[in-house]
Amino acid sequence: MQPSLTNESNKGIWGQMALWKKILIGMTLGIIVGAIFGHDAEVLKPIGTLFIHAIKMLIVPLVFCSLIVGVTSMQDTRKMGRIGLKSVFIYLGTTAVAITIGMVLATMLTPGEGLNMVASAAADEGKSAPSLVDTIISLVPKNPVDALAAGNILQIIVFALGLGISFNLVGEKAKPAVAVFESLAEAMYKLTELVMKFAPYGIFGLMAWVSGKYGLDILMPLIKVIAVAYIGSIIHVVVVYSGMISIFAKLNPIRYLKALVNPAAVAFTTTSSSGTLPATIKCAREEMGVSKGISSFVLPLGATINMDGTALYQGVTALFVAQAFGVDLGMAEYVTIIITATLASIGTAGVPGAGLIMLSLVLTTVGLPLEGLAIIAGIDRILDMARTSVNVCGDLMVSVLVGKTENELDTAVYNKEATASPAFEVQGRQTSYSNADAS
Repeated sequence: MQPSLTNESNKGIWGQMALWKKILIGMTLGIIVGAIFGHDAEVLKPIGTLFIHAIKMLIVPLVFCSLIVGVTSMQDTRKMGRIGLKSVFIYLGTTAVAITIGMVLATMLTPGEGLNMVASAAADEGKSAPSLVDTIISLVPKNPVDALAAGNILQIIVFALGLGISFNLVGEKAKPAVAVFESLAEAMYKLTELVMKFAPYGIFGLMAWVSGKYGLDILMPLIKVIAVAYIGSIIHVVVVYSGMISIFAKLNPIRYLKALVNPAAVAFTTTSSSGTLPATIKCAREEMGVSKGISSFVLPLGATINMDGTALYQGVTALFVAQAFGVDLGMAEYVTIIITATLASIGTAGVPGAGLIMLSLVLTTVGLPLEGLAIIAGIDRILDMARTSVNVCGDLMVSVLVGKTENELDTAVYNKEATASPAFEVQGRQTSYSNADAS
């Protein structure tokens, strides 16, 4: 016990500080240094460039391995049959809706307008993007090795999903290959963790350069980004989720919104869907009347693949970066952003710094400069609080929807007509629930 205490004390204040706090400090110091030294602060840009290169290094192997592991970990969806497929379909559908809401709001409210930042050469690729039809056709790679080498994210995603599904279909014989990808994925998660430790320094260098070149005018657009993301989050929960509860489950959406308070508050403060899972399961069973069988399957699955809040964030921030760097996006790019963020949500929920990693995927796919990542990273914690809350609210919505359609939701408990702990007749046997189930 004593050595571990000594090691903790040796870390010092900086070593024990949460990453988001370090990033915020790095961003703040970068802005101050840039404001003081002006264009001379460009000497610090190489520090940020190293960080951007490290992020780019992670993208292809991380996406490829994590998606395969994400798909192969969902073998239970075959056992659960229609319940698993129904859950996955709803999760991915609402993810696509969420990112669309984010892009619509960002288009209307233009948080990045007026920054007039200089786009890098990579951004020019987005202007000459292929048509919508060509984009759809190019989803399937002619040569997956070429796609991996070229870093074609959409083709990599499609190939990884197909390979993961094939592993599931092969079954026992595929286990050695799956084990290899699981090991590679774990190694990539660890490498991502190491790279993210460098984030405060890289963001300091980039923000010093940005602030020195563009001045303090950059602060107001960041406030607008936060406002747009929070407005979009509220719309998604109140309109989309409540609407689905009302239309498809034929239940009172107000009751759903009231029950969300506790798990949403936990999600908002912890910024972890997995960490909120006990509170989410407790709410689903005791407040919404969802059966143990449904909640035990749908909610952990949602914590793995449901990233509605993160997808909405991708829509807002991607368009913010495009507006800030003066890059015009067409319909093909919009569709590409939706497809990339939706498909990449499978498996990447457990990746350290998933929000920033997914944003780097989206920016890379449509040819937007990754320098925009540094601008967003400083406010990522504030945005993360909202997007995690949306993710958890979405998990609960899907559990209610699936429970209702499978006749495994006690409407008396949902409507608070009963005070006893909910009980269900599941697959011919009586199952009761207590607080212990939520642990």
